[in-house]
Amino acid sequence: MLDRRQVLAGLGTGLGTAAIATIPANRLWAAASIKPDEASALLVIDVQNCFLPGGSLAVKDGDQVVPVINRIAKGFANVVLTQDWHTSGHVSFATSHGGKKPFETVDLKYGKQVLWPDHCVQGTEGAALSKELAIPQAALIVRKGFHKEVDSYSAFTEADGKTTTGLAAYLKARKVKRLFMAGLATDFCVAWSALDARKAGFETYVIEDACRGIDTQGSLAKAWADMTKAGVKRIQSGDIVA
Repeated sequence: MLDRRQVLAGLGTGLGTAAIATIPANRLWAAASIKPDEASALLVIDVQNCFLPGGSLAVKDGDQVVPVINRIAKGFANVVLTQDWHTSGHVSFATSHGGKKPFETVDLKYGKQVLWPDHCVQGTEGAALSKELAIPQAALIVRKGFHKEVDSYSAFTEADGKTTTGLAAYLKARKVKRLFMAGLATDFCVAWSALDARKAGFETYVIEDACRGIDTQGSLAKAWADMTKAGVKRIQSGDIVA
């Protein structure tokens, strides 16, 4: 059922009742353009060489998010970048588990872990942020996954569910209330960050065309379902006034 704010958002665009009825319920609220304000922040997740074409864990079409991110970032005074920053021999690497292959899983003390090709090792070119990113106003880079025995998809909390990066406190100290997510990959680091953002009390949006997914074993559909259930809003870059 649509709430009052969704209906008013639709009416505010000049849409008639019949036109509103043709818009899916989960998109009606986005019919009006969103203008970022001082209480809004863009979180750019892991746009690093390892996840781009030619990288050790390349996300299909991952490079296509860069111009979209650069364009929408111009509308944000508050921008945070994240960076996977693994040790050599990290627990999330398949090479750290004899006989295991990438994309298989293992049970670790904090739960089930997908195993990945070696990627984003500290100080390597693969771990570097894309040189094509053009966001000079970005004020913070959050490095995650640097504890050897625990993975960290989320920008907020490591995979043990307890160890925090301090990002939530940073954003709240700056009176940020709305977060907009972009980057790689939709079904892992973006989704986990979005879910933790909701847990931390932020109004959260994922900009679908500014992200790309890995989609292993149905992970992309599950990620969107989990995010929708948590109240994460799915938008397009065109919904944002840059």
